[in-house]
Amino acid sequence: MNVLYIIIGLVFLIFGGDWLLKASVNISIKLKISKIVIGMTVVSFATSAPELIVSIKSALEGYPDLALGNVIGSNIANLALVLGFTTCLGKIDIPKSFYKIDWPMMMFASLLLYIFIGFDLVLSQIEGILLFALLIIFLIYLLKTKANTPKEENLKTTETPFSKTVFLLLIGGIGLWGGSELLIKGAVGFAHTIGISERIIGVTIVSIGTSIPELAASIIAIIKREKAISLGNLIGSNIFNILAVLGITSIITPIRVKDLHIVSHDLYWLLAVAGVILPLCFLPKRLTFGFKEGIVLLAIYCAFIYFTVFYS
Repeated sequence: MNVLYIIIGLVFLIFGGDWLLKASVNISIKLKISKIVIGMTVVSFATSAPELIVSIKSALEGYPDLALGNVIGSNIANLALVLGFTTCLGKIDIPKSFYKIDWPMMMFASLLLYIFIGFDLVLSQIEGILLFALLIIFLIYLLKTKANTPKEENLKTTETPFSKTVFLLLIGGIGLWGGSELLIKGAVGFAHTIGISERIIGVTIVSIGTSIPELAASIIAIIKREKAISLGNLIGSNIFNILAVLGITSIITPIRVKDLHIVSHDLYWLLAVAGVILPLCFLPKRLTFGFKEGIVLLAIYCAFIYFTVFYS
């Protein structure tokens, strides 16, 4: 039953997140909000909604390791699994903004997370406020610097009936809530049954599940030969997961680390995977991710799963 709960919960989260995304974009278009604002705020929030809901509920129900493991594992999966698999299917050109803005900000957010929980094993409300405030400052900076630059955006702008938008918003919210309930119940039950920690479930099964929307979107983008999904989008998702998901969660309730492997193992993998992305974008071919880089990233993710399950 626990496995069934996990599967059904993941399905609900995936569809719930997709419905919420469509409803959010429809509302933004009706309100005549610019596409760049939609992409940086509404779309980012909607695609990170599964991580946000799961993390908040996990922390509130007394499973902080599941909340932290979900975000850390999801960030590793976004870079190593999603980006790796995507670049095996097709080449991705890397914009200069990657190493000038996006990557430095992601590394800074990751290091800040390590500093906040690495010494006292607690992500406090004050630290959560600082993380969320940093996100707001970052978004304002992006809006000011990119307001007059072309934005690769393939969001549909067709008119959608208001009743359909409300319906999508409603069932999307219900899907996220119901999916998080089932996923957490199944994940915790499964962990107890086979004798492993909630943290391991969080950084593996739960994090992969909450990264499925990004993976599906990336594959569809490659098949349709669209460039809406890029390295910058995945980097942005990782920034949002740390600054918004963990920021908001810790504002609601402080997140206390129970399993020390989060600090001694998982965070180091997060920093290592994020760090290796920079040299990969210059070697062997400058500012291009292709099949070889994809294989390297997938191999790194397999190593992460192996060492997480068997050696931590």
